[in-house]
Amino acid sequence: MTEKHLVWDWNGTLLDDLSLVVASTNQAFATVGGRAVEADEHRRAFRRPVAEFYAEMLGRAVDEEEFGRLDRIFHDAYRVGLTDISLAADAMAAIKTWPGSQSLLSMWFHSELIPAVEGYGLAGLFSRIDGLRTEVGGDLKAGHLARHLAGLGVAGETVVLIGDSLDDAAAAEAVGGKAVLYTGGFTDPSRLRASGLPVADTLVDAVKTAMSL
Repeated sequence: MTEKHLVWDWNGTLLDDLSLVVASTNQAFATVGGRAVEADEHRRAFRRPVAEFYAEMLGRAVDEEEFGRLDRIFHDAYRVGLTDISLAADAMAAIKTWPGSQSLLSMWFHSELIPAVEGYGLAGLFSRIDGLRTEVGGDLKAGHLARHLAGLGVAGETVVLIGDSLDDAAAAEAVGGKAVLYTGGFTDPSRLRASGLPVADTLVDAVKTAMSL
């Protein structure tokens, strides 16, 4: 039997940062006269590409140049608030529950992700950590996951990705892998359950589900 490899999502999964993401989004929207978005609405509507989510919330088209500006404002606000954000309550226990190799893939910037992971006491627990190496985020995860697995030398069909969004599931499917979706992140649980994919309310349960796939 081929050994499975576990890929963790960072924002909204291992990191309990929904409130900060919503606050940072609203700071960006305020600069263009947009209304504030509540956390529940954010969870019902959030998707990738993020520019499409922004367009829906602002009620108008958002071109590439404007999205770049909003993305920079979002991340500036996010950095300021990050010092008050904790890992998900059972993140460490979940990581230690998985018996095989595991890695971390984030849509956050790589240069900031590495010291953050170390700061949360997770150094040495992952065989590879990859964040974005671009100046603007917001895209789909599928290509990022494919590059991550190529760097690891891991076949897609051996992968289980634990994430909190339908885009995480689409990325896993694109490489021939599987996904377990966590209800504690950026996506309304009803949207996750409607997908028909495995869903877990805790990270430890997500790992146990991943072990059974």
